[in-house]
Amino acid sequence: MTKELAGCARCPFDTKERLCQTEDGKSPAFCPTDTYQAAVENSLEELKKPEILEFARQASIQEAHGYANKDLGYTHVKPVKPRILETVEFAKRMHYKRLGLAFCLGLRPEAKIIEKLFSTSGFEVVSALCKMGRTPKEDIGVRDDQKINIGCFESMCNPIAQAYVMNSEKTEFNIVVGLCIGHDSLFLKYSEAPCTVLAAKDRLLGHNPLAAVYTIDTYYRSLKSE
Repeated sequence: MTKELAGCARCPFDTKERLCQTEDGKSPAFCPTDTYQAAVENSLEELKKPEILEFARQASIQEAHGYANKDLGYTHVKPVKPRILETVEFAKRMHYKRLGLAFCLGLRPEAKIIEKLFSTSGFEVVSALCKMGRTPKEDIGVRDDQKINIGCFESMCNPIAQAYVMNSEKTEFNIVVGLCIGHDSLFLKYSEAPCTVLAAKDRLLGHNPLAAVYTIDTYYRSLKSE
């Protein structure tokens, strides 16, 4: 019998009933808490490394600091901080001094504001935009009719070069802002420092990709048939 793929997103049980939340909880056949115990054990071994342990510990502490009313019980907690503030706070918790900002040319106004916010919070900021290097798209096999600005010179996005800049400048924590799908993947792959994503690009929805998910039964119902 073929083993079912791990599928937490398909779990049919309420949160409080799940095995991942309760010792005697329920679990479907594809529950990784039940079927991937080796993965959990191996991850705990990895967490014995001091630098990984501290990163994970501070991330959990930061998570809790994003809520108020905790003394009133879980049903009363409410979020109180935007992600950009949590990013600043987490970087301070980790005692980072130098941050990297990898951003899309299309979000240069936002990047300017973000860079200033990090700088005024006491960090050194290394920034590199996606089009650095001015390498023509033809160099990676993109035809003229596959470009955005057909018939004109168009620089390719170069997330690997962005990562190399961060690596060379010895950034301690890199923040991704609006890199294209795939380009963000390459940046994350080649970055030596840990990364976080402050903004995921969505040209149509103002960089709020979950808007299409939240309206899947109304304005974006066509996605279900596509």
